[in-house]
Amino acid sequence: MKARSGGQILVDQLAIHGVEHLFCVPGESYLAVLDALHDASIRVTVCRQEGGAAMMADAAGRLTGRPGICFVTRGPGASNAVHGIHIAEHDSTPLILFVGQVGRDMRERGAFQEMDYRAVFGSTAKWVTEIDDPARIPELVSRAFHVACAGRPGPVVIALPEDMLTETATVPDARPFQPIEIGPGVAQMAGLADLLAAAARPVAILGGSRWSEAAVRGFAAFANDSSLPVICSFRRQMLCPADHPCYAGELTIGPNPKLMALIQDADLILLVGGRLPEIASQGYTLLEIPAPRQKLVHVHADAEELGRVYTPDLGIVASPVAFCAALEQLSRPPAPMRDRVVAAHADYLDWSDPAAVRSPGRLGMPHIMRTLRDRLPADTIVVNGAGNYAGWVGRFWPYRSYGTQLAPTSGSMGYSFPPAVAAKLLHPDRTVLSFAGDGCFLMNGQEFATAVQYDLAILVVLIDNGMYGTIRMHQERHYPGRVSATDLTNPDFSAYARAFGGHGERVEADRDFAPALERALASGKPAILHCLTDPEAITPTVTLSAIRERALASAG
Repeated sequence: MKARSGGQILVDQLAIHGVEHLFCVPGESYLAVLDALHDASIRVTVCRQEGGAAMMADAAGRLTGRPGICFVTRGPGASNAVHGIHIAEHDSTPLILFVGQVGRDMRERGAFQEMDYRAVFGSTAKWVTEIDDPARIPELVSRAFHVACAGRPGPVVIALPEDMLTETATVPDARPFQPIEIGPGVAQMAGLADLLAAAARPVAILGGSRWSEAAVRGFAAFANDSSLPVICSFRRQMLCPADHPCYAGELTIGPNPKLMALIQDADLILLVGGRLPEIASQGYTLLEIPAPRQKLVHVHADAEELGRVYTPDLGIVASPVAFCAALEQLSRPPAPMRDRVVAAHADYLDWSDPAAVRSPGRLGMPHIMRTLRDRLPADTIVVNGAGNYAGWVGRFWPYRSYGTQLAPTSGSMGYSFPPAVAAKLLHPDRTVLSFAGDGCFLMNGQEFATAVQYDLAILVVLIDNGMYGTIRMHQERHYPGRVSATDLTNPDFSAYARAFGGHGERVEADRDFAPALERALASGKPAILHCLTDPEAITPTVTLSAIRERALASAG
């Protein structure tokens, strides 16, 4: 052992714990860390705004199952990063945010950019701490990795006083972190087998985090052998391949009515990994609270989530990875009639076919979705933020493998582009599609400069309907004809892309989309296809005028 600065000790711990990428906006409050990173093997991505950096770290956490790492400076930098921390908390994503802090001798004086991080992040992070002694860095960083990944994963925030990072200490390094999988007990699996054997109309609902490619494959095989319809929770479609014969669809906003009927008719629900929160539960109306009418088996890695909202007939404390591994040893229940699964999958295929939907305007969303489905590879990583445009992706894009979906269950705008940067950095050989709305994109569109800086050929399909569409939809529903604060005047996003050094094209008609897509893919650059769509095309099932007319008729 030798004396090292706090900044060097910290970077050494990150390397020991397997960190290969981190995302940051630099700040003078953690210069000692930046200096230590100069000689480290960790890849540093410099971002343009802390919210974007935190979202990139969130995406890394989702794609790897290990904590995404983000560094931001104190005060305003930390405030910007709250956006990404809230997303990670709602989506159960492991993430560690390191925040610069004023010197220890200046605390509680209202020093330059000083904040109380325990107070600021206390309601959104799993754990918030401040390191006062460089000798404790190995201990507390190791704890942060374990907390971020344990039970229900989530974000951890660590404040770093500036003078602590330059102080030296002689201290041993921590041992490398490894996630701890929580496995189900023998009695619990036997109880599950009994419940499945007694059920005539079971369904499975998959959600949450702590999954893996092997776990997804394992559950899909179990479902196939058991003739078990599989439903994915909101924005968790990558947990079951869309082309799997047991896949029945997504619990989302405006779901397939036949999917709702399938759940209502079920006599057993196997809920794995998820919490069934507001959107997936249709405003907490899908199941009775606290005791559902159907038998409920709830599998979750955090014991505190079992019985929190829904009282299960059988609660199983286990991560999805461990639970799906245990399913391999479970005696197969007598399979219910296969035609029930076949019908559920057929209903999903009908519902998700863009050819069956009409859309107003010269450039229609069904045409865009059909073209993307036909042209892009099955392992494309698809990113979307929040807005009505995202409903077209959720309904019509077929997620066929694990690790292909980055979408916030928190409904956070601004998410549509930054995670695409992280995805392309982690998987440079794969196609990365950022599906964005005009309002959503401009909340973090500055990160397009980051994509250009690192030569990341990300494809952005930017849907421009000149308004905050979701809010306009609700506005017309509740205050028909009284448009207020939802119109947008947008730039030429194709020129925006070219100004940064990327590829940009403006698309206004169906016939122009496919050729523009080919040129964007061939450019080898970050590319924006600026797609001008009709504001009437507000959802796949209803126009804006129809919403207004219904509201007026109801009020009259």
